[in-house]
Amino acid sequence: METEGPEQESGAAHRAAVSDTPADLPAGDLHRIHRGAVFDLVSQEVNLGKAGRVVREFVRHPGAVAIVALDPEHRVLLLRQYRHPVGSYLWEVPAGLLDVPGEDLVSAAARELAEEADLRAGRWHTLVDYYTSPGASDEALRVFLARDLTPVPEAQRHRRQAEEADMAAEWVPLDEAVAGVLGGRIHNPSAVVGVLATQAWSAGGGADLRPADAPWLPRARSGGAAGSFARGRQTPSRD
Repeated sequence: METEGPEQESGAAHRAAVSDTPADLPAGDLHRIHRGAVFDLVSQEVNLGKAGRVVREFVRHPGAVAIVALDPEHRVLLLRQYRHPVGSYLWEVPAGLLDVPGEDLVSAAARELAEEADLRAGRWHTLVDYYTSPGASDEALRVFLARDLTPVPEAQRHRRQAEEADMAAEWVPLDEAVAGVLGGRIHNPSAVVGVLATQAWSAGGGADLRPADAPWLPRARSGGAAGSFARGRQTPSRD
Protein backbone atom coordinates (compact mmCIF):
# COMPACT_ATOMS: atom_id res chain seq x y z
CA MET A 1 0.00 0.00 0.00
CA GLU A 2 1.34 3.45 -0.95
CA THR A 3 1.98 5.96 1.80
CA GLU A 4 2.62 9.69 1.68
CA GLY A 5 6.24 10.74 1.86
CA PRO A 6 7.58 13.68 3.88
CA GLU A 7 7.20 16.10 0.95
CA GLN A 8 3.57 15.10 0.39
CA GLU A 9 2.77 15.47 4.10
CA SER A 10 4.46 18.86 4.20
CA GLY A 11 2.54 20.00 1.13
CA ALA A 12 -0.78 18.91 2.62
CA ALA A 13 -0.03 20.75 5.85
CA HIS A 14 0.92 23.86 3.89
CA ARG A 15 -2.26 23.77 1.83
CA ALA A 16 -4.40 23.46 4.95
CA ALA A 17 -2.91 26.74 6.18
CA VAL A 18 -3.68 28.73 3.02
CA SER A 19 -5.60 31.83 4.05
CA ASP A 20 -5.72 35.45 2.93
CA THR A 21 -4.28 37.90 5.45
CA PRO A 22 -4.59 41.68 5.82
CA ALA A 23 -1.50 43.81 5.26
CA ASP A 24 -0.89 47.24 6.75
CA LEU A 25 1.68 48.60 4.32
CA PRO A 26 2.70 52.25 4.70
CA ALA A 27 0.52 54.33 2.40
CA GLY A 28 0.00 57.98 1.64
CA ASP A 29 -3.18 60.02 1.54
CA LEU A 30 -6.00 59.08 -0.79
CA HIS A 31 -6.50 61.54 -3.64
CA ARG A 32 -9.94 61.56 -5.21
CA ILE A 33 -9.79 61.62 -9.00
CA HIS A 34 -13.53 61.34 -9.55
CA ARG A 35 -16.50 61.36 -7.22
CA GLY A 36 -19.41 59.25 -8.40
CA ALA A 37 -22.95 58.64 -7.24
CA VAL A 38 -22.07 55.20 -5.83
CA PHE A 39 -18.27 54.92 -5.86
CA ASP A 40 -15.15 57.07 -6.23
CA LEU A 41 -12.01 56.68 -8.27
CA VAL A 42 -8.95 57.41 -6.12
CA SER A 43 -5.16 57.20 -6.26
CA GLN A 44 -2.78 56.33 -3.43
CA GLU A 45 0.94 55.81 -3.03
CA VAL A 46 1.96 52.63 -1.22
CA ASN A 47 5.39 51.51 0.00
CA LEU A 48 6.09 47.92 -1.07
CA GLY A 49 9.39 47.75 0.79
CA LYS A 50 12.21 46.35 -1.35
CA ALA A 51 9.99 46.68 -4.43
CA GLY A 52 9.82 50.43 -3.87
CA ARG A 53 6.95 52.90 -3.90
CA VAL A 54 4.13 52.73 -6.42
CA VAL A 55 0.97 54.71 -7.08
CA ARG A 56 -2.21 52.75 -7.58
CA GLU A 57 -5.57 53.95 -8.87
CA PHE A 58 -8.64 52.04 -7.75
CA VAL A 59 -12.36 52.28 -7.13
CA ARG A 60 -13.60 52.81 -3.58
CA HIS A 61 -16.85 50.90 -3.20
CA PRO A 62 -19.33 50.60 -0.30
CA GLY A 63 -19.49 46.81 -0.65
CA ALA A 64 -22.45 44.58 -1.37
CA VAL A 65 -24.35 41.44 -0.46
CA ALA A 66 -25.87 38.72 -2.63
CA ILE A 67 -28.32 35.95 -1.89
CA VAL A 68 -28.66 32.41 -3.20
CA ALA A 69 -32.32 31.66 -2.48
CA LEU A 70 -32.73 27.88 -2.41
CA ASP A 71 -36.16 26.23 -2.29
CA PRO A 72 -37.04 22.69 -1.06
CA GLU A 73 -36.81 21.38 -4.64
CA HIS A 74 -33.17 22.48 -4.75
CA ARG A 75 -33.87 25.27 -7.19
CA VAL A 76 -32.16 28.66 -7.07
CA LEU A 77 -33.81 31.95 -7.93
CA LEU A 78 -32.23 33.84 -10.83
CA LEU A 79 -33.22 37.33 -11.96
CA ARG A 80 -32.65 38.74 -15.45
CA GLN A 81 -31.40 42.33 -15.28
CA TYR A 82 -29.93 44.75 -17.83
CA ARG A 83 -26.34 45.82 -17.05
CA HIS A 84 -25.35 48.82 -19.14
CA PRO A 85 -21.52 48.72 -18.64
CA VAL A 86 -21.44 45.32 -20.37
CA GLY A 87 -24.44 45.98 -22.62
CA SER A 88 -26.17 42.74 -21.68
CA TYR A 89 -29.11 41.20 -19.87
CA LEU A 90 -27.54 39.01 -17.18
CA TRP A 91 -29.01 36.25 -15.06
CA GLU A 92 -28.15 37.09 -11.46
CA VAL A 93 -28.95 36.18 -7.89
CA PRO A 94 -30.63 38.90 -5.80
CA ALA A 95 -28.01 41.40 -4.64
CA GLY A 96 -27.48 44.99 -3.60
CA LEU A 97 -25.23 47.64 -2.12
CA LEU A 98 -24.36 48.23 1.50
CA ASP A 99 -25.71 51.75 1.22
CA VAL A 100 -27.81 52.09 4.39
CA PRO A 101 -25.73 53.53 7.29
CA GLY A 102 -25.59 51.22 10.30
CA GLU A 103 -27.30 48.31 8.54
CA ASP A 104 -25.71 44.92 9.25
CA LEU A 105 -24.99 42.43 6.48
CA VAL A 106 -27.88 40.06 7.16
CA SER A 107 -30.38 42.91 7.36
CA ALA A 108 -29.07 44.29 4.08
CA ALA A 109 -29.44 40.88 2.46
CA ALA A 110 -32.96 40.45 3.82
CA ARG A 111 -33.89 43.90 2.49
CA GLU A 112 -32.51 43.11 -0.97
CA LEU A 113 -34.23 39.72 -1.10
CA ALA A 114 -37.56 41.37 -0.26
CA GLU A 115 -37.06 44.30 -2.65
CA GLU A 116 -35.82 42.34 -5.65
CA ALA A 117 -37.56 38.98 -5.26
CA ASP A 118 -40.57 39.60 -2.97
CA LEU A 119 -39.27 36.92 -0.62
CA ARG A 120 -38.40 36.48 3.04
CA ALA A 121 -36.13 33.77 4.44
CA GLY A 122 -36.37 31.93 7.75
CA ARG A 123 -32.81 30.53 7.61
CA TRP A 124 -29.67 32.46 6.73
CA HIS A 125 -26.08 31.23 6.45
CA THR A 126 -22.87 32.70 5.11
CA LEU A 127 -22.02 30.93 1.89
CA VAL A 128 -18.86 32.69 0.63
CA ASP A 129 -17.00 36.02 0.80
CA TYR A 130 -14.98 37.48 -2.03
CA TYR A 131 -13.45 40.62 -3.54
CA THR A 132 -15.03 41.31 -6.92
CA SER A 133 -11.92 42.80 -8.59
CA PRO A 134 -9.10 43.25 -6.07
CA GLY A 135 -6.65 44.64 -8.61
CA ALA A 136 -8.94 47.55 -9.42
CA SER A 137 -11.48 47.97 -6.61
CA ASP A 138 -11.86 47.50 -2.85
CA GLU A 139 -15.40 46.12 -3.29
CA ALA A 140 -16.05 43.18 -1.00
CA LEU A 141 -19.12 41.01 -1.24
CA ARG A 142 -20.73 38.41 1.00
CA VAL A 143 -22.99 35.77 -0.54
CA PHE A 144 -25.64 34.30 1.74
CA LEU A 145 -27.59 31.07 1.43
CA ALA A 146 -31.25 31.76 2.21
CA ARG A 147 -33.79 29.00 2.86
CA ASP A 148 -37.28 28.52 4.37
CA LEU A 149 -38.61 31.07 1.91
CA THR A 150 -42.01 32.76 2.10
CA PRO A 151 -43.53 35.49 -0.10
CA VAL A 152 -43.75 39.10 0.99
CA PRO A 153 -47.44 40.08 1.26
CA GLU A 154 -48.65 41.92 -1.83
CA ALA A 155 -49.41 45.13 0.06
CA GLN A 156 -45.88 45.26 1.48
CA ARG A 157 -43.95 44.68 -1.73
CA HIS A 158 -41.31 47.10 -2.93
CA ARG A 159 -41.98 49.12 -6.08
CA ARG A 160 -39.05 48.37 -8.34
CA GLN A 161 -37.67 51.05 -10.63
CA ALA A 162 -35.19 51.60 -13.47
CA GLU A 163 -33.37 48.39 -14.51
CA GLU A 164 -35.19 46.47 -11.76
CA ALA A 165 -38.68 47.50 -12.90
CA ASP A 166 -39.34 44.54 -15.18
CA MET A 167 -36.81 41.90 -14.16
CA ALA A 168 -37.78 38.36 -15.14
CA ALA A 169 -37.48 35.71 -12.42
CA GLU A 170 -36.83 31.99 -12.88
CA TRP A 171 -36.50 29.13 -10.41
CA VAL A 172 -33.69 27.06 -11.90
CA PRO A 173 -32.65 23.58 -10.70
CA LEU A 174 -29.22 23.86 -9.08
CA ASP A 175 -27.58 21.41 -11.49
CA GLU A 176 -28.93 23.39 -14.47
CA ALA A 177 -27.59 26.62 -12.98
CA VAL A 178 -24.18 24.98 -12.55
CA ALA A 179 -24.31 23.82 -16.17
CA GLY A 180 -25.13 27.37 -17.20
CA VAL A 181 -22.07 28.69 -15.38
CA LEU A 182 -19.70 26.04 -16.75
CA GLY A 183 -21.23 26.32 -20.20
CA GLY A 184 -20.48 30.04 -20.40
CA ARG A 185 -24.13 31.15 -20.32
CA ILE A 186 -24.15 32.81 -16.87
CA HIS A 187 -21.59 35.57 -16.30
CA ASN A 188 -22.65 37.67 -13.32
CA PRO A 189 -19.92 37.19 -10.68
CA SER A 190 -22.22 36.76 -7.69
CA ALA A 191 -24.29 34.22 -9.60
CA VAL A 192 -21.17 32.33 -10.71
CA VAL A 193 -19.64 32.33 -7.22
CA GLY A 194 -22.91 31.68 -5.43
CA VAL A 195 -24.11 28.87 -7.69
CA LEU A 196 -20.78 27.02 -7.63
CA ALA A 197 -20.42 27.47 -3.86
CA THR A 198 -23.93 26.13 -3.34
CA GLN A 199 -23.14 23.13 -5.51
CA ALA A 200 -19.93 22.46 -3.55
CA TRP A 201 -21.85 22.70 -0.29
CA SER A 202 -24.59 20.40 -1.57
CA ALA A 203 -22.11 17.87 -2.98
CA GLY A 204 -20.46 17.74 0.44
CA GLY A 205 -23.69 16.52 1.97
CA GLY A 206 -24.86 19.93 3.16
CA ALA A 207 -22.02 20.31 5.64
CA ASP A 208 -22.18 23.06 8.23
CA LEU A 209 -21.90 26.58 6.86
CA ARG A 210 -20.67 29.63 8.70
CA PRO A 211 -23.38 31.51 10.60
CA ALA A 212 -24.95 34.52 8.95
CA ASP A 213 -23.11 36.88 11.29
CA ALA A 214 -19.69 35.25 10.80
CA PRO A 215 -16.73 37.65 11.03
CA TRP A 216 -16.03 39.41 7.77
CA LEU A 217 -12.51 40.73 7.33
CA PRO A 218 -13.40 43.57 4.95
CA ARG A 219 -16.21 44.73 7.23
CA ALA A 220 -13.83 44.71 10.21
CA ARG A 221 -11.58 47.15 8.35
CA SER A 222 -14.38 49.41 7.09
CA GLY A 223 -15.99 52.38 8.71
CA GLY A 224 -19.37 50.64 8.80
CA ALA A 225 -21.69 48.72 6.57
CA ALA A 226 -21.67 51.45 3.97
CA GLY A 227 -18.11 52.60 4.60
CA SER A 228 -15.21 52.30 2.19
CA PHE A 229 -12.67 49.57 2.81
CA ALA A 230 -9.72 51.74 1.73
CA ARG A 231 -7.54 53.29 4.44
CA GLY A 232 -6.01 56.73 4.62
CA ARG A 233 -7.23 60.31 4.77
CA GLN A 234 -9.03 61.37 1.64
CA THR A 235 -8.01 64.68 0.06
CA PRO A 236 -9.72 66.46 -2.83
CA SER A 237 -8.45 66.04 -6.36
CA ARG A 238 -5.86 68.62 -7.38
CA ASP A 239 -6.84 68.73 -11.06
